Amino acid sequence: MPSFSIALSGLQADSIALSAIGNNLANLNTTAFKKENVNFADMFYQSVGTSGSNAPLQVGIGTRVSSISSDFSQGNLNSTGSATDMAINGNGFFVVQQTGTNELTRTGNFQLSPTGNLMTSEGYSVMGYPAVNGVVDTNAALTPMNVPTAKTQLAHATTGFSFTTSLNSSSAVGTSYVSSMPMYDSQGTAQNVSVTFTKTGGNQWDYSIAMPSGDATTTSNNTGTLEFNPDGTLALPTGDVTSISFSGLSDGASDMTLNWSLRDASGNSLITQSAGTSSTNASLQDGYPSGTYKSFSVDAQGVMRATYTNGGTEVLGQIAIATVASPESLGRMGSNLYSVNQASGAMDIGVAGAGSRGSVTGSTLEQSNVDISTEFANLIVAQRSFEANSKTVTAFDTITQDTINMIR
Repeated sequence: MPSFSIALSGLQADSIALSAIGNNLANLNTTAFKKENVNFADMFYQSVGTSGSNAPLQVGIGTRVSSISSDFSQGNLNSTGSATDMAINGNGFFVVQQTGTNELTRTGNFQLSPTGNLMTSEGYSVMGYPAVNGVVDTNAALTPMNVPTAKTQLAHATTGFSFTTSLNSSSAVGTSYVSSMPMYDSQGTAQNVSVTFTKTGGNQWDYSIAMPSGDATTTSNNTGTLEFNPDGTLALPTGDVTSISFSGLSDGASDMTLNWSLRDASGNSLITQSAGTSSTNASLQDGYPSGTYKSFSVDAQGVMRATYTNGGTEVLGQIAIATVASPESLGRMGSNLYSVNQASGAMDIGVAGAGSRGSVTGSTLEQSNVDISTEFANLIVAQRSFEANSKTVTAFDTITQDTINMIR
Protein backbone atom coordinates (compact mmCIF):
# COMPACT_ATOMS: atom_id res chain seq x y z
CA MET A 1 0.00 0.00 0.00
CA PRO A 2 1.33 3.44 -0.83
CA SER A 3 2.04 5.82 2.04
CA PHE A 4 0.11 9.07 2.01
CA SER A 5 2.75 10.55 4.35
CA ILE A 6 5.28 10.69 1.50
CA ALA A 7 3.15 13.00 -0.62
CA LEU A 8 1.95 14.90 2.44
CA SER A 9 5.56 15.59 3.47
CA GLY A 10 6.14 17.05 0.01
CA LEU A 11 3.03 19.20 0.28
CA GLN A 12 4.10 20.46 3.70
CA ALA A 13 7.65 21.28 2.52
CA ASP A 14 6.36 22.99 -0.62
CA SER A 15 3.90 24.99 1.46
CA ILE A 16 6.78 26.29 3.60
CA ALA A 17 8.78 27.13 0.47
CA LEU A 18 5.82 29.01 -1.01
CA SER A 19 5.42 30.93 2.25
CA ALA A 20 9.11 31.95 2.22
CA ILE A 21 8.94 33.02 -1.42
CA GLY A 22 5.76 34.96 -0.75
CA ASN A 23 7.40 36.67 2.22
CA ASN A 24 10.42 37.59 0.07
CA LEU A 25 8.16 39.14 -2.56
CA ALA A 26 6.11 40.94 0.07
CA ASN A 27 9.28 42.55 1.38
CA LEU A 28 10.61 43.54 -2.03
CA ASN A 29 10.60 47.20 -0.95
CA THR A 30 11.46 46.70 2.71
CA THR A 31 14.61 48.62 3.66
CA ALA A 32 17.64 46.31 4.07
CA PHE A 33 15.44 43.19 4.00
CA LYS A 34 17.40 39.96 3.57
CA LYS A 35 15.68 37.22 1.60
CA GLU A 36 15.28 33.66 2.86
CA ASN A 37 16.09 30.43 1.07
CA VAL A 38 14.30 27.18 1.98
CA ASN A 39 16.38 24.01 1.65
CA PHE A 40 14.94 20.47 1.53
CA ALA A 41 16.42 17.11 2.59
CA ASP A 42 15.17 13.58 2.08
CA MET A 43 13.95 11.63 5.11
CA PHE A 44 14.62 8.13 6.41
CA TYR A 45 14.57 5.14 4.08
CA GLN A 46 12.90 1.78 4.59
CA SER A 47 14.44 -1.40 3.34
CA VAL A 48 12.30 -3.58 1.08
CA GLY A 49 14.90 -6.25 0.43
CA THR A 50 18.17 -6.75 -1.40
CA SER A 51 19.18 -7.22 -5.00
CA GLY A 52 20.92 -10.24 -6.47
CA SER A 53 24.27 -8.64 -5.65
CA ASN A 54 23.14 -8.05 -2.08
CA ALA A 55 22.71 -4.31 -2.65
CA PRO A 56 20.00 -2.94 -0.37
CA LEU A 57 16.64 -2.06 -1.90
CA GLN A 58 15.42 1.11 -0.17
CA VAL A 59 12.43 3.38 -0.57
CA GLY A 60 12.32 6.88 0.91
CA ILE A 61 9.48 8.08 3.05
CA GLY A 62 9.37 11.69 1.91
CA THR A 63 11.07 15.05 2.30
CA ARG A 64 11.46 17.71 4.96
CA VAL A 65 12.68 21.28 5.32
CA SER A 66 16.30 20.96 6.43
CA SER A 67 17.03 24.66 6.83
CA ILE A 68 15.75 28.16 6.14
CA SER A 69 18.78 30.38 5.62
CA SER A 70 18.98 34.14 5.37
CA ASP A 71 20.87 35.59 2.44
CA PHE A 72 22.98 38.50 3.68
CA SER A 73 24.32 39.59 0.32
CA GLN A 74 24.60 43.36 -0.08
CA GLY A 75 21.51 45.24 -1.23
CA ASN A 76 21.78 48.27 -3.48
CA LEU A 77 22.59 51.57 -1.74
CA ASN A 78 20.20 54.42 -2.44
CA SER A 79 21.01 58.04 -1.57
CA THR A 80 18.20 59.78 0.34
CA GLY A 81 19.66 63.14 1.36
CA SER A 82 18.47 62.65 4.96
CA ALA A 83 21.18 62.82 7.65
CA THR A 84 19.36 60.30 9.84
CA ASP A 85 19.53 57.63 7.11
CA MET A 86 22.57 55.35 7.19
CA ALA A 87 23.67 52.16 5.46
CA ILE A 88 26.40 49.63 6.07
CA ASN A 89 28.48 48.94 2.99
CA GLY A 90 29.86 45.48 3.68
CA ASN A 91 29.63 43.18 6.69
CA GLY A 92 28.07 44.05 9.99
CA PHE A 93 24.99 45.29 11.79
CA PHE A 94 23.94 48.37 13.69
CA VAL A 95 23.59 47.68 17.42
CA VAL A 96 20.23 48.83 18.81
CA GLN A 97 18.82 48.49 22.29
CA GLN A 98 15.51 48.50 24.07
CA THR A 99 14.97 47.46 27.69
CA GLY A 100 18.70 46.87 28.11
CA THR A 101 19.15 44.11 25.52
CA ASN A 102 21.32 44.60 22.44
CA GLU A 103 19.80 43.54 19.13
CA LEU A 104 21.05 43.81 15.56
CA THR A 105 19.68 45.45 12.43
CA ARG A 106 20.81 46.40 8.92
CA THR A 107 18.01 48.93 8.58
CA GLY A 108 19.33 52.47 8.92
CA ASN A 109 16.20 54.58 8.44
CA PHE A 110 16.69 56.18 11.84
CA GLN A 111 15.00 59.21 13.29
CA LEU A 112 15.61 61.71 16.08
CA SER A 113 13.48 61.68 19.21
CA PRO A 114 12.31 64.98 20.79
CA THR A 115 15.41 64.83 23.03
CA GLY A 116 17.77 64.17 20.10
CA ASN A 117 18.29 60.44 20.60
CA LEU A 118 18.97 58.53 17.38
CA MET A 119 16.36 55.76 17.23
CA THR A 120 14.78 53.16 14.97
CA SER A 121 11.18 53.58 13.89
CA GLU A 122 10.25 50.95 16.51
CA GLY A 123 11.80 52.97 19.34
CA TYR A 124 15.13 51.16 19.70
CA SER A 125 18.11 53.36 20.60
CA VAL A 126 21.06 53.28 18.21
CA MET A 127 24.15 52.43 20.26
CA GLY A 128 27.70 53.67 19.93
CA TYR A 129 30.78 54.92 21.71
CA PRO A 130 30.66 58.28 23.52
CA ALA A 131 32.91 61.26 22.81
CA VAL A 132 34.55 63.20 25.63
CA ASN A 133 35.82 66.67 24.72
CA GLY A 134 35.62 65.74 21.04
CA VAL A 135 37.52 62.45 21.39
CA VAL A 136 35.73 59.12 20.94
CA ASP A 137 36.41 56.58 23.70
CA THR A 138 36.07 53.13 22.09
CA ASN A 139 36.94 51.49 25.42
CA ALA A 140 33.84 52.91 27.09
CA ALA A 141 30.55 51.08 27.41
CA LEU A 142 28.05 51.53 24.59
CA THR A 143 25.65 54.41 25.01
CA PRO A 144 22.65 55.68 23.00
CA MET A 145 23.74 58.12 20.30
CA ASN A 146 22.42 61.63 20.85
CA VAL A 147 22.34 64.71 18.61
CA PRO A 148 22.24 67.99 20.62
CA THR A 149 19.52 69.66 18.57
CA ALA A 150 18.85 72.27 21.30
CA LYS A 151 22.49 73.02 22.10
CA THR A 152 24.28 76.32 21.71
CA GLN A 153 28.00 75.98 21.12
CA LEU A 154 30.00 78.45 23.16
CA ALA A 155 32.44 80.76 21.45
CA HIS A 156 36.00 79.54 20.98
CA ALA A 157 38.74 82.17 21.26
CA THR A 158 41.27 82.28 18.43
CA THR A 159 44.60 80.81 19.46
CA GLY A 160 46.31 80.38 16.10
CA PHE A 161 46.29 82.07 12.72
CA SER A 162 48.16 82.17 9.43
CA PHE A 163 48.37 84.20 6.23
CA THR A 164 49.45 82.90 2.84
CA THR A 165 51.14 86.09 1.67
CA SER A 166 53.57 87.01 -1.10
CA LEU A 167 55.54 90.22 -0.50
CA ASN A 168 56.84 92.28 -3.41
CA SER A 169 60.63 91.93 -3.50
CA SER A 170 60.83 94.99 -5.80
CA SER A 171 59.26 97.29 -3.23
CA ALA A 172 61.32 100.23 -2.03
CA VAL A 173 62.59 100.29 1.52
CA GLY A 174 59.87 101.73 3.75
CA THR A 175 57.02 100.30 1.69
CA SER A 176 54.28 98.70 3.83
CA TYR A 177 51.67 96.05 3.13
CA VAL A 178 48.85 95.03 5.49
CA SER A 179 47.06 91.67 5.88
CA SER A 180 44.16 91.47 8.30
CA MET A 181 41.24 89.29 9.34
CA PRO A 182 38.76 89.01 12.22
CA MET A 183 39.78 86.83 15.15
CA TYR A 184 37.50 85.92 18.04
CA ASP A 185 37.96 86.64 21.72
CA SER A 186 36.61 84.53 24.60
CA GLN A 187 33.17 86.14 24.31
CA GLY A 188 32.93 85.46 20.58
CA THR A 189 33.45 89.09 19.56
CA ALA A 190 35.25 89.49 16.25
CA GLN A 191 38.43 91.50 16.80
CA ASN A 192 40.17 92.80 13.70
CA VAL A 193 43.83 91.79 13.90
CA SER A 194 46.22 93.08 11.25
CA VAL A 195 49.81 92.32 10.36
CA THR A 196 51.72 95.22 8.83
CA PHE A 197 54.78 94.24 6.77
CA THR A 198 57.34 97.01 6.22
CA LYS A 199 60.36 96.51 3.97
CA THR A 200 63.59 97.42 5.78
CA GLY A 201 66.21 96.08 3.40
CA GLY A 202 67.07 93.49 0.79
CA ASN A 203 65.28 90.24 1.64
CA GLN A 204 64.14 91.75 4.95
CA TRP A 205 60.76 92.93 6.24
CA ASP A 206 59.66 94.00 9.70
CA TYR A 207 56.21 93.04 10.94
CA SER A 208 53.86 94.57 13.49
CA ILE A 209 50.69 92.86 14.74
CA ALA A 210 47.97 95.14 16.09
CA MET A 211 44.29 95.77 16.79
CA PRO A 212 42.50 99.05 16.07
CA SER A 213 43.21 101.77 18.60
CA GLY A 214 41.16 101.35 21.77
CA ASP A 215 40.31 97.68 21.30
CA ALA A 216 43.16 96.55 23.58
CA THR A 217 45.19 98.44 26.17
CA THR A 218 48.37 96.34 26.06
CA THR A 219 50.11 94.37 23.33
CA SER A 220 53.24 92.26 23.70
CA ASN A 221 55.51 90.17 21.48
CA ASN A 222 53.85 91.68 18.44
CA THR A 223 56.84 92.93 16.45
CA GLY A 224 59.81 91.30 14.74
CA THR A 225 61.73 90.80 11.54
CA LEU A 226 61.32 88.36 8.65
CA GLU A 227 64.35 87.42 6.55
CA PHE A 228 64.08 85.63 3.21
CA ASN A 229 66.36 83.34 1.26
CA PRO A 230 67.49 84.32 -2.27
CA ASP A 231 64.78 82.02 -3.69
CA GLY A 232 62.07 83.94 -1.82
CA THR A 233 61.37 81.35 0.88
CA LEU A 234 61.40 82.35 4.53
CA ALA A 235 64.75 81.98 6.28
CA LEU A 236 64.10 83.55 9.70
CA PRO A 237 62.50 83.05 12.06
CA THR A 238 62.89 79.28 11.78
CA GLY A 239 59.77 78.60 13.85
CA ASP A 240 56.38 80.15 14.44
CA VAL A 241 55.79 83.46 16.19
CA THR A 242 54.26 82.52 19.54
CA SER A 243 52.75 84.19 22.58
CA ILE A 244 51.44 87.29 20.80
CA SER A 245 49.30 88.88 23.52
CA PHE A 246 46.48 91.43 23.59
CA SER A 247 45.17 92.38 27.03
CA GLY A 248 42.61 94.80 28.37
CA LEU A 249 40.09 94.15 25.61
CA SER A 250 37.37 96.77 25.42
CA ASP A 251 34.51 94.26 25.64
CA GLY A 252 35.86 92.75 28.86
CA ALA A 253 36.86 89.43 27.30
CA SER A 254 39.87 87.46 28.47
CA ASP A 255 43.31 88.34 27.17
CA MET A 256 44.02 86.95 23.71
CA THR A 257 47.19 84.90 23.22
CA LEU A 258 47.95 84.05 19.59
CA ASN A 259 50.42 81.90 17.67
CA TRP A 260 51.26 82.89 14.10
CA SER A 261 52.08 79.92 11.82
CA LEU A 262 54.72 80.89 9.26
CA ARG A 263 54.95 77.46 7.60
CA ASP A 264 52.49 74.72 6.70
CA ALA A 265 52.54 71.16 8.01
CA SER A 266 55.10 70.16 5.37
CA GLY A 267 57.47 72.98 6.31
CA ASN A 268 56.73 75.13 3.24
CA SER A 269 56.85 78.90 3.73
CA LEU A 270 53.45 80.60 3.98
CA ILE A 271 55.11 84.02 3.81
CA THR A 272 57.22 84.39 0.67
CA GLN A 273 58.91 87.15 -1.33
CA SER A 274 58.85 87.52 -5.10
CA ALA A 275 58.67 90.18 -7.78
CA GLY A 276 55.08 91.28 -8.22
CA THR A 277 52.33 93.01 -6.32
CA SER A 278 52.10 92.06 -2.64
CA SER A 279 49.01 89.95 -2.00
CA THR A 280 47.41 87.60 0.50
CA ASN A 281 45.82 84.52 -1.07
CA ALA A 282 44.43 82.87 2.06
CA SER A 283 44.01 83.41 5.76
CA LEU A 284 43.07 81.00 8.49
CA GLN A 285 42.23 81.23 12.18
CA ASP A 286 40.81 78.66 14.60
CA GLY A 287 38.28 80.70 16.56
CA TYR A 288 34.54 81.11 16.17
CA PRO A 289 31.62 82.90 17.83
CA SER A 290 28.80 81.12 19.62
CA GLY A 291 26.33 79.23 17.43
CA THR A 292 23.25 77.02 17.56
CA TYR A 293 22.85 73.48 16.25
CA LYS A 294 22.43 73.30 12.47
CA SER A 295 22.88 69.71 11.30
CA PHE A 296 24.82 66.50 11.81
CA SER A 297 26.60 64.01 9.59
CA VAL A 298 28.28 60.63 9.84
CA ASP A 299 31.49 59.55 8.12
CA ALA A 300 32.64 56.16 6.80
CA GLN A 301 33.94 55.14 10.24
CA GLY A 302 30.59 55.93 11.82
CA VAL A 303 31.85 59.08 13.59
CA MET A 304 28.96 61.51 14.11
CA ARG A 305 29.67 65.26 13.97
CA ALA A 306 27.37 68.16 14.69
CA THR A 307 27.69 71.41 12.75
CA TYR A 308 26.68 74.75 14.27
CA THR A 309 25.61 78.03 12.69
CA ASN A 310 28.99 79.54 13.57
CA GLY A 311 30.77 77.01 11.38
CA GLY A 312 32.06 75.09 14.38
CA THR A 313 31.82 71.31 14.60
CA GLU A 314 31.67 68.83 17.45
CA VAL A 315 32.33 65.08 17.52
CA LEU A 316 29.27 63.46 19.11
CA GLY A 317 30.34 59.82 19.18
CA GLN A 318 30.92 56.81 16.96
CA ILE A 319 28.25 54.35 15.92
CA ALA A 320 28.95 50.76 16.93
CA ILE A 321 29.03 48.01 14.30
CA ALA A 322 28.74 44.33 15.25
CA THR A 323 29.56 41.14 13.38
CA VAL A 324 28.75 37.51 14.15
CA ALA A 325 30.46 34.32 13.02
CA SER A 326 27.38 32.96 11.22
CA PRO A 327 24.88 35.70 10.30
CA GLU A 328 22.79 33.17 8.34
CA SER A 329 21.86 31.58 11.67
CA LEU A 330 20.63 34.74 13.39
CA GLY A 331 17.12 34.69 14.78
CA ARG A 332 14.61 36.97 13.05
CA MET A 333 12.50 39.08 15.40
CA GLY A 334 10.47 41.06 12.87
CA SER A 335 10.90 44.76 12.11
CA ASN A 336 14.25 43.85 10.51
CA LEU A 337 15.72 42.98 13.92
CA TYR A 338 17.99 40.00 14.58
CA SER A 339 19.01 38.24 17.76
CA VAL A 340 22.10 36.12 18.39
CA ASN A 341 21.99 32.48 19.40
CA GLN A 342 24.37 29.55 19.81
CA ALA A 343 24.37 28.86 16.07
CA SER A 344 25.16 32.45 15.06
CA GLY A 345 27.79 33.09 17.71
CA ALA A 346 28.08 36.10 19.99
CA MET A 347 28.27 39.73 18.86
CA ASP A 348 31.72 41.08 18.11
CA ILE A 349 31.16 44.81 18.61
CA GLY A 350 33.59 47.42 17.31
CA VAL A 351 33.75 50.29 14.84
CA ALA A 352 33.21 50.50 11.09
CA GLY A 353 36.18 49.73 8.89
CA ALA A 354 37.97 47.71 11.58
CA GLY A 355 38.47 43.99 11.05
CA SER A 356 35.85 42.54 8.73
CA ARG A 357 33.33 45.29 9.44
CA GLY A 358 32.05 47.35 6.54
CA SER A 359 31.92 51.11 6.30
CA VAL A 360 29.02 53.44 7.07
CA THR A 361 27.49 55.51 4.29
CA GLY A 362 25.54 58.53 5.47
CA SER A 363 22.30 59.88 3.93
CA THR A 364 21.84 56.48 2.28
CA LEU A 365 19.63 53.43 2.74
CA GLU A 366 20.29 49.82 1.78
CA GLN A 367 17.58 48.30 -0.37
CA SER A 368 16.11 44.81 -0.14
CA ASN A 369 18.26 42.13 -1.78
CA VAL A 370 15.18 40.32 -3.15
CA ASP A 371 15.44 39.76 -6.91
CA ILE A 372 11.93 39.63 -8.33
CA SER A 373 12.83 37.53 -11.39
CA THR A 374 14.56 34.89 -9.24
CA GLU A 375 11.62 34.76 -6.83
CA PHE A 376 9.10 34.36 -9.68
CA ALA A 377 11.16 31.46 -11.05
CA ASN A 378 11.28 29.88 -7.59
CA LEU A 379 7.55 30.46 -7.22
CA ILE A 380 6.80 28.54 -10.42
CA VAL A 381 9.01 25.62 -9.34
CA ALA A 382 7.42 25.46 -5.89
CA GLN A 383 3.94 25.66 -7.39
CA ARG A 384 4.65 22.83 -9.84
CA SER A 385 6.12 20.75 -7.02
CA PHE A 386 3.03 21.33 -4.89
CA GLU A 387 0.79 20.32 -7.78
CA ALA A 388 2.88 17.19 -8.39
CA ASN A 389 2.61 16.12 -4.77
CA SER A 390 -1.14 16.74 -4.82
CA LYS A 391 -1.36 14.49 -7.88
CA THR A 392 0.55 11.85 -5.93
CA VAL A 393 -2.05 12.05 -3.16
CA THR A 394 -4.80 11.63 -5.76
CA ALA A 395 -3.03 8.63 -7.26
CA PHE A 396 -2.54 7.02 -3.86
CA ASP A 397 -6.19 7.60 -3.06
CA THR A 398 -7.30 5.96 -6.32
CA ILE A 399 -5.07 2.94 -5.69
CA THR A 400 -6.35 2.66 -2.13
CA GLN A 401 -9.97 2.70 -3.33
CA ASP A 402 -9.19 0.05 -5.95
CA THR A 403 -7.61 -2.13 -3.30
CA ILE A 404 -10.61 -1.81 -1.00
CA ASN A 405 -12.98 -2.62 -3.88
CA MET A 406 -11.05 -5.87 -4.57
CA ILE A 407 -12.59 -7.51 -1.49
CA ARG A 408 -16.15 -6.45 -2.21
